[in-house]
Amino acid sequence: GLRYEFGLFRQEIVGREQREHPDAWNAHGSPWLVERPDEACLVPAYGSVVDTLGHDGESHPMWLGWKLIVGVPYDMPVVGYGGKTVNVLRLFAARAPNEIDMATFNSGDYVRAVEQNIATETLSKVLYPSDDVPAGRELRLLQEYFLVACAVRDVLRRIEREGGMPEDLPKRFALQMNDTHPALAVAEVMRVMVDEQRLPWEEAWALTQSTFGYTNHTLMPEALERWPVPLFEKVLPRHLQVIYEINSRFLDQVRSRWPGDLSRIQKMSLIDEANPKHVRMANLCVVGSHAVNGVAAIHSELVRTRLIPEFAEMWPEKFSNKTNGVTPRRWILQANPALAALLDRRIGKGWVTRLELTDALAAQADDPDLQQETLAIKRANKDRLARVVLSTTGIAIDPDSLFDVQIKRIHEYKRQLLNLLHVAWLYLHISEDGARLPQPRTVIISGKAAPSYRVAKQVIHLANAMSAVIERDPRVREQLRLVFIPDYRVSLAERIVPAAELSEQISTAGMEASGTGNMKLSMNGAITIGTLDGANIEIADAVGPEGVFVFGLTVPEVEAHVRSGSYQPRRHVEEDPRLRRVLDAISGDRFAAGPREMFGDLVARLLHHDPYFVLADFSSYLDAQDRAANARLDSKGWARKMILNTARMGRFSSDRTIREYATEIWRVAPVN
Repeated sequence: GLRYEFGLFRQEIVGREQREHPDAWNAHGSPWLVERPDEACLVPAYGSVVDTLGHDGESHPMWLGWKLIVGVPYDMPVVGYGGKTVNVLRLFAARAPNEIDMATFNSGDYVRAVEQNIATETLSKVLYPSDDVPAGRELRLLQEYFLVACAVRDVLRRIEREGGMPEDLPKRFALQMNDTHPALAVAEVMRVMVDEQRLPWEEAWALTQSTFGYTNHTLMPEALERWPVPLFEKVLPRHLQVIYEINSRFLDQVRSRWPGDLSRIQKMSLIDEANPKHVRMANLCVVGSHAVNGVAAIHSELVRTRLIPEFAEMWPEKFSNKTNGVTPRRWILQANPALAALLDRRIGKGWVTRLELTDALAAQADDPDLQQETLAIKRANKDRLARVVLSTTGIAIDPDSLFDVQIKRIHEYKRQLLNLLHVAWLYLHISEDGARLPQPRTVIISGKAAPSYRVAKQVIHLANAMSAVIERDPRVREQLRLVFIPDYRVSLAERIVPAAELSEQISTAGMEASGTGNMKLSMNGAITIGTLDGANIEIADAVGPEGVFVFGLTVPEVEAHVRSGSYQPRRHVEEDPRLRRVLDAISGDRFAAGPREMFGDLVARLLHHDPYFVLADFSSYLDAQDRAANARLDSKGWARKMILNTARMGRFSSDRTIREYATEIWRVAPVN
């Protein structure tokens, strides 16, 4: 990884809107992060490529005029449970070479003499620089290259140190690309093997494919990177040549198998020929790997059939599923010690490393004592979270209310807006219709929006505006609270997850690859309300229909609408007066404190486009919410659902996931 100086960002809510502040995660240093300057890597970038005549009489490309970046490694020990295994997380920081332009310095232009050093060290300053501007895109590309170049050099140096040869790479290491951000590793390994190690192309390509695996984590376009060829040529001229050669040889294979199929060639090419041309990094990952997988059963199927079907047809043996998992050591043992102690007493301590053993708890789901203890643990965790909410937002929430939780990155496809439409309906139903809810409800939302994602930031603004209106209305706030907890992060999640009762997993069907928050929440006894998307499907299968509340369009139904163009958002408004009232309230001044807080454009986007089918699922979502609210009135039945969720999460342990990668993709065995 990269040793960033500043993390994603620290989120603050100012005037009900998100504000980003630098997150200096290591401002005070860490005794565990050890610098290794003696193992620094030298990474070239920029420059140009010229053809030179080699000793063999053949023409060879030579990369000249490059600028050098120094990658200094820092090692962080990662101690396994029980302390018997210690792995090392190696993070690289960018440093400039120990030199400045002395001629420029001596001429009196002191700033320009050191500006290259400053620019170089900016490389690992900030995690995920904005790519809305050309300089940000260039920095992002350079970051991704710097990461993989340091990793490849480090790996090859370890092989050499152990007496091996570069050709031993696939025998000694498995390199797994998570999404397309490290896709340049394919081109970098090929460049090193061909240019520096002088291996024949065919041999270099065989060992490259044997080394790499590719995990696709999302079907969303932003994760399937495409880099403009002019930018690529500026920053990494030799790598672009390598990619063009990979593409040429690959397309020869495609033409051989499907002669004359120009449409297939255009789809499978590593280069999008539009103006300007772009390098398709996902295609590079697939071509350069021996294994490709998704992270939930439905997601892996969509990767094969919707995202890259031509590649799956060419290499069906490459494709598999590896459903995500989460570690019970953090998400139960550390985050919820009372639940961990209960499991120890009821089924023994083996569940910590073999989560499938929790299945034995299912047979005890009707035990009144277990139900009471489960409810008491949840209540204590809710008390703890209520104190966090009060200290961070100033809002006093009722621990006896239903804690309805949605915690994840703010994105349109994750549909926090659908959640807010439901809250708006409850508000109107109470304030205008005099309704009484089955029990008080506290809706808790937390998550960050990308700094340049305007719509997502509007959703955060709306959530905080609605919260303020509810807090001012005593008729409503005794039954309904809405809190947005700022600065979502792991340590905050460790407080929210054990306290959640209803787990909002409401993404548009076919949009969420897997999700892991759904697993963390279910492990801790939260009941899922969700669409048949990502790992929700497998959670519903594990827990059974009584342990989840399912709603909404299915993947085939969404795909049918997309293919036919038949979706008409306004029809749902015409057919459901509740939805009309909610949209009128949001687009009007009901939740607006002034002209700046008008949310009409959010509503207009739903009415005219609604790409994530929010309005289509509104009615079904409200029905599922009613079922959940009524189910919670039966405390024994609700406790049974909680127990079954915890009991049947064994398959969602990260231990299972890692075993599958190790045995089926990396071909490695346990050390003991």
